Amino acid sequence: MSRRDGLIAHRARDALHAVIDPEREQDVVSLGMIQGLTVEDGRVRFALEVSPQEGARREPLREACEAAIAKLPGVRSVAGVLTAHSDRPAPAARAPAPGGGQARAHSHAPGHAHAHGPAQPAKAVLPGVKTVVAVASGKGGVGKSTIAANLAVGLGRLGRKVGLLDADIYGPSVPRMLGLTGRPQTKDGRTIIPMPAHGIQCMSIGFMIEEDRPVIWRGPMVMGALGQLLTDVEWGELDVLVVDMPPGTGDAQLTLAQKVPLTGAVIVSTPQDIALIDARRGLAMFRQTHVPVFGIVENMSTYICPECGHEAHIFGHGGARETAAELGCDFLGEVPLDLAIRETSDAGLPIVATHPDSVQAEALMQIAMRVAAQLDQAAGVAGRAPPRIVVQ
Repeated sequence: MSRRDGLIAHRARDALHAVIDPEREQDVVSLGMIQGLTVEDGRVRFALEVSPQEGARREPLREACEAAIAKLPGVRSVAGVLTAHSDRPAPAARAPAPGGGQARAHSHAPGHAHAHGPAQPAKAVLPGVKTVVAVASGKGGVGKSTIAANLAVGLGRLGRKVGLLDADIYGPSVPRMLGLTGRPQTKDGRTIIPMPAHGIQCMSIGFMIEEDRPVIWRGPMVMGALGQLLTDVEWGELDVLVVDMPPGTGDAQLTLAQKVPLTGAVIVSTPQDIALIDARRGLAMFRQTHVPVFGIVENMSTYICPECGHEAHIFGHGGARETAAELGCDFLGEVPLDLAIRETSDAGLPIVATHPDSVQAEALMQIAMRVAAQLDQAAGVAGRAPPRIVVQ
């Protein structure tokens, strides 16, 4: 943190001492409600922690905190996230003091954050979005985001209206893969407009942070950010929203599986046993949350030497197909380990868009067509209520 940002952080904390929680009649700092306050180049971020029972009714308090910080010299923008901690006891409600922390702040940046209450009915979460498909993996490093980006663009090439949500908070790579830079716009200071690229719409936390800056957030802050990326974005009318899920099967993945009306999921794995073990966990997570698994994709399946044409199976071959058969789900296809896919992804030019006649693009388009067929079959149940976790 620069010296200037450090001074802003100090002033911000002082300003928050003046924001009184009307229900407990103390300031939010003394109550320990302010967490994760950071300043980067004059951009202030923080989380306001409350109990789950309090929910969205604490939104005016969060807005009052933002308003107090926004008045400080040197502050370029403020983004506050309302988060819930189950170990914070719910306070006894009192009548709010006149004007006590109830000021409403205007938005200060496209990334303006605000709270969301309990899970909403499926159609209210993403109005206008007909189907949602999650692209997931049990572990990182298997090329999940590459598959997600090309799948989204591929579905667009099939005539669908497509959105791509980069929900990988800790490693947002979709902006680079689609060649997107800058910050998204907003019409009203609260709703974010997704950014267009290659015929689809995209939203990512990567638009809000520097590419080489790590996201060092606690779980509640991640949950708040994911909620905003879903409900504070003007997706409009979409045939399908592709969600590039975070790797693994932790809190973020479970929250998305429950909060989002998922039509189905695609599991990405490489052929080797260690990756397939994690892929099984990912598949099991979706089944336990009653989300249909459309199938498994085997990425980095085969390497063909560009000089001599020799075919090599660096990570093995056929493991994902065998796992799909064993677990009773479809095998969606193989994607080769290929230099062209890597180069086009790094350049922000998805291979299905820029080299549609290549062998590599054909493999990815076959997967897109199989997913499209499954989405069409499942469209009749896309508006069901969010699933519940079943413990067996």
